[in-house]
Amino acid sequence: MSDILMPKATAVWLVDNTSLSFEQIADFCGLHPLEVRGIADGDVARDIRGVDPVTGGQLTREELDKAQANENYRMKAIVSRHAELLKSAKPAPKYTPVSRRQDRPDAIAWFVRNHPEVTDAQIAKMLGTTKSTIESVRNRTHWNSANIKPVDPVTLGLVGQLALDDIVKKAADKKAKDDLKKGGGTLQPVEEVEAEPEFVPEARQRPTAEPTAESVFGSKD
Repeated sequence: MSDILMPKATAVWLVDNTSLSFEQIADFCGLHPLEVRGIADGDVARDIRGVDPVTGGQLTREELDKAQANENYRMKAIVSRHAELLKSAKPAPKYTPVSRRQDRPDAIAWFVRNHPEVTDAQIAKMLGTTKSTIESVRNRTHWNSANIKPVDPVTLGLVGQLALDDIVKKAADKKAKDDLKKGGGTLQPVEEVEAEPEFVPEARQRPTAEPTAESVFGSKD
């Protein structure tokens, strides 16, 4: 891919102001020849204003003259400081010093013994190892099994404490969710039904006759 700035605007200028072939312009600008042809036909980049790569410091006049004199010549751009700054910085691949590579089986054994819930993929990513190595340590088929001892990877200097705590917590949470699914979900508490009040029959009053004078004062006889 070309390192020049504004490749389409540069291609527009080269199409309009030079006798370069589509292939030469495409190679210099990092475009497809058909895209350059589309620019020449007015189908592509019609609203883009051309940018002169010579005055912009991305191409010398000598290079341009050589290319116009020979259609097989491919121009070499002047790499600008701005183009270097615009390049995306990719993180460097994880590298484990040779002096510490022999410690990884010990760290793997520590995970296998103390945190079986952490997956092989997580261990491999954290320690920069392979699943086959993890399996060989687990099955004790590793070539150095006799000397492998479980050791905390933080102590070995392979990972930081925060990173270790984070991966262990994530693995534990996932295991808890998986166990919950296998168990058929949580048991819902039984809804309490309000008990009906106990029925108490009303006390019946015995009907009585109206009091008479005889019943109050007694008979005169």
